[in-house]
Amino acid sequence: MEKHNTSACDSCSHYNTSNLRKLGVNTNDVDYIVAIAGNPNTGKSTVFNALTGLRQHTGNWPGKTVTRAEGAYSYNDNKYKLVDLPGTYSLLSTSTDEEVARNFILFGQPSVTIIVVDAGRLERNLNLVLQILEITDKAVLCLNLMDEAKKLDIEIDERSLAKDLGIPVVATSARYNQGIPELIQTVHEVATGKIICNPHLIKNVPNHIQKAVDELSERIEIQYPTIPNSRWIAFRLLDGDKRIITAIETGEFLNTEKELIT
Repeated sequence: MEKHNTSACDSCSHYNTSNLRKLGVNTNDVDYIVAIAGNPNTGKSTVFNALTGLRQHTGNWPGKTVTRAEGAYSYNDNKYKLVDLPGTYSLLSTSTDEEVARNFILFGQPSVTIIVVDAGRLERNLNLVLQILEITDKAVLCLNLMDEAKKLDIEIDERSLAKDLGIPVVATSARYNQGIPELIQTVHEVATGKIICNPHLIKNVPNHIQKAVDELSERIEIQYPTIPNSRWIAFRLLDGDKRIITAIETGEFLNTEKELIT
């Protein structure tokens, strides 16, 4: 398989929107599940609507009053279900919105997570980006609101950003449908394994903490062989994350995946 860490725009000439069908709320029998995450006011819902053709189809998350929006599209004979996660600034589970977003990325294990950021406020958005990349290695950065960034004379080197993050970067102005074909193709290539992401994880961890993480991660994998990202869970356990502690003690996450994606 070919490995890419560069901007998705390197092969824009290969994108063919004639293979795209917006399916609205028809989310049955999907091949891949795609999460859309990001800070509030980054245009997540606009990206979601551009992909699905919806204004938004909403309901509530299981057991929560937090609104969920989902829809679908078909591309290259594959059907994708999109889940628009609540807008959050972090995944530390200090609010219900953060808990819902984090649990879906961690336990729902989406095929791809689209991380939507405001190109004009990239620095403040990167905190969430780095947290998500600690959880999943299948992600695409959607550098949205490029039209607004250009008005502010902000230029972003997409190739360097992709290299630094270890995931594909696609520049978009979703309200004008600019960059959406490239985003669709890139998501397809990550989902199908043509693009292998290699996100950069936390480095320079003190030796005693790294040793504790490694030992705890190994014990978690032995007890729960199917658990996703034991390394990240080990970090959260060492940090005293009560939500993750409860999930581990009760085995709650073993049933969470099915609940989250249905």
